Amino acid sequence: MELPLPELADGGLKDRPRWELYRLLGEPVRLRLLALVAEDELTVGELSELLGESQPNASRHAAQLKQAGLIAMRKQGTRALVSLSEHASKDPVVRDALTSGHALCTADGSVRRVAEIVAQREASGREFFARPKNGSADASPSELLPYVAAFASLLPDRDLAIDVGTGDGLLLDVLAPAYKRVIAIDQSEAQLERARARAASRRFSNVELVLGSIEREATTHKLAGKADLVFASRMLHHAARPADLVKKLARLCRAPSDAHDEGGALVIVDYAHHEDESMREQADVWLGFEPRELMKFARDAGIASPRVVSLPQPTRGPDAHLGWQALVGRVSQKSK
Repeated sequence: MELPLPELADGGLKDRPRWELYRLLGEPVRLRLLALVAEDELTVGELSELLGESQPNASRHAAQLKQAGLIAMRKQGTRALVSLSEHASKDPVVRDALTSGHALCTADGSVRRVAEIVAQREASGREFFARPKNGSADASPSELLPYVAAFASLLPDRDLAIDVGTGDGLLLDVLAPAYKRVIAIDQSEAQLERARARAASRRFSNVELVLGSIEREATTHKLAGKADLVFASRMLHHAARPADLVKKLARLCRAPSDAHDEGGALVIVDYAHHEDESMREQADVWLGFEPRELMKFARDAGIASPRVVSLPQPTRGPDAHLGWQALVGRVSQKSK
């Protein structure tokens, strides 16, 4: 007796003969593709490299699996990202196929390369930010610093702020007058030199500059659970795995000390979703984010009452035409 596939999405193999599913999963390339996207969401280009297939072949196999409802595909500009469908693994035949595909990918080493391939998304960003920049950092008006300090008196907790991905240190003009201690982290020595020059010119004695990456445990393990504020500006669209980055940022925030304490705050500034492919020349991995994506990142990271707010756009610069937004919330529960 042939059974339908009630677990799979409409438009797939639902209500079709079971033998069609067996035929679809009888191809080793499709088995491997299925197992790889079960590991992580991957672009067709990344799948092509991992499978050792041409992009047209990888696209063709992915399209067949998508038609069957076994994988999901979403567009990011001109790129197609592929992931395992939410309900695919509920079917026993698909579960068996995933096991077989994982064994094939383990044997050929491709499953071990997934993390490496995903990390390559950030390689262009590291190269981009390490390039020498002409000129020095713009000076802010001399009266800005006392104004910021005056506003900061309204903040409840101002012991430690962490500026992740500080770049040339522009945000130090806001954080240093407001907080007793500021730790600014960046993985580019060239960028930190600019931040160091900015801090020296402003005579900020409460700023500590750290060369390192939030992705490396050695950089952040001493800071976990210590910050009253964690601020990350325009980092998320450079991250290989933005959801994981939000979790790592959340871990830096301190937990509430009592029932009246809201815990450490997290502010992430990034672009709204857009379709400007030219931003990839600025080492952008993602073309911004939808608010619902940011909200999911926040909930998965244990951020309480998160919200996404629209921000004014800058008046100049290569990203002045893009929408800006901020994900804000407090880590009042243990982050995942």
